[in-house]
Amino acid sequence: MTKTIAFIGLGMMGHGMARNLLAKGHSVRFMAHRNRANLSDLLAAGAVETHNRKELLQGADAVILCVTGSPQVEQIIYGDDGLLQVAAAGQMVIDTSTAEPASTTRIRDDFSRRDVAYIDAPLARTPKEAEEGRLNTMVGASEADFARVQPILAAFCENIIHAGPPGHGHVLKLINNMLAMTAAAAIAEAMAAAAKSGLSLQKLFDVISAGGVNSGIFQMMVGRALQGDLAGLKFAIANGQKDLRYYTHMTETLATSSFIAEAAHQSFVQASNLGFGDSYIASLLQVQEKLSNVTILPS
Repeated sequence: MTKTIAFIGLGMMGHGMARNLLAKGHSVRFMAHRNRANLSDLLAAGAVETHNRKELLQGADAVILCVTGSPQVEQIIYGDDGLLQVAAAGQMVIDTSTAEPASTTRIRDDFSRRDVAYIDAPLARTPKEAEEGRLNTMVGASEADFARVQPILAAFCENIIHAGPPGHGHVLKLINNMLAMTAAAAIAEAMAAAAKSGLSLQKLFDVISAGGVNSGIFQMMVGRALQGDLAGLKFAIANGQKDLRYYTHMTETLATSSFIAEAAHQSFVQASNLGFGDSYIASLLQVQEKLSNVTILPS
């Protein structure tokens, strides 16, 4: 059964998600911001532009949020013309961002008082898979809410994992991203050590690719970087820094240690301070070139 979806956040990921919702027969409404470069094909496919949040949500079955993190989500929920004011009983708000679990809990409790379901469904994979309708999502929801949201997510997701009760989607996403970002930081340091020693970086790549240390992160970072392409993993260093910060905040509340995540977080802080925050993850290699005075990337 097709649904009417209000969509907030038509960025690199959101565009593909909205396009696939339209292709699967759902109705899509959105509010555009300053960047209108990626709207023409959505409008041509039948998406409707609205001018305020009340109009956006009127008659919608669900609202999808696809923004950077908790500050942006909280502004959308609690700010002027916020969703908490305009959402109607029975609607679903689906948060696909990577957010702080404590913030998610507060928002969910506030929506529950209005009989609005707030479902955490953060995403994995890249804008390429978003355009292809092949994202992964990990959903925190009750069994009943998961059954309601699954057909919507199926429009743009290949794998839909019910992570557990409300909140577990965001917890799982932070753990997933911690593993990815700590691996990225370690890979960049290892490449600098190899370059400094004079080791062939191609031989290093060949050996790692053939063994148990190989990973998707290694291939997206190093495989492409050795060809001069730093866009193998389209995820900004600043976003990795944010996710590691959220993870370490979470571990503080759980009273668990996070030595490795804290070290990786500081490496991302350092990269951002050196001006690489808006660059993709593979630019951690450029950071190491600067810090260690070595050449890793082909000239």
